[in-house]
Amino acid sequence: MTWSPRRLGVTALSLAAAALLTACSGAEPPVPDNPGGVLISAPPQDSPYHGVELPQPYRMPDITLTADNGQPFNLVSDTAYPVTLVFYGYSNCPDVCPLVLSELAAAYLQLPGSVRARTQVLFVTTDPARDTEDVLRDYLARYNPSFLGLTGGLASIKRAAGDMGVPIQGIKRLPSGGYDVGHGAQVIGFRGNRAPVIWTAGTPVPDMVADIEVLAG
Repeated sequence: MTWSPRRLGVTALSLAAAALLTACSGAEPPVPDNPGGVLISAPPQDSPYHGVELPQPYRMPDITLTADNGQPFNLVSDTAYPVTLVFYGYSNCPDVCPLVLSELAAAYLQLPGSVRARTQVLFVTTDPARDTEDVLRDYLARYNPSFLGLTGGLASIKRAAGDMGVPIQGIKRLPSGGYDVGHGAQVIGFRGNRAPVIWTAGTPVPDMVADIEVLAG
């Protein structure tokens, strides 16, 4: 399920919250009490964003993961770019992750050079058991080699995701013997260590480009 609002009205809030959790081909639907803690209200009419403006910006969690180059990566101290875009997913995701990463790659390339140089894209795996550093690096190279993959202990990843309003449901076994991982499909847009906006899967690329330019100031 995807949802790509330009502006969210009050009557659409429950639909938008549900759409933030993507099935990734087989995960359970979101439960009514919204385990990811996603809080959305109608943005002000004068919102500068095409995506969903958060009523209370998320703060970057002070959590250290491992980058796909093997080095520790602290989400606060190592996000040195003015703009950081964060997406949670996994390399075996059959549908939504490739869609969102393709959208991100297209938006990134369409940014003015001065904005692109100030923007960092982080992909945090929700499947650290299979997504090793080498796997992440090879996977992201298909979209843009500058995108940085992060892995780590699942507890730390879930804690970081929860602080950014991203639900991670866990494993759903498949008849083939493999498994899928249910996770939120939103991209979180940070200016410094505060995220005022998110984009759901299917958000038009020009809208993302315009919003990233606003974040870059």
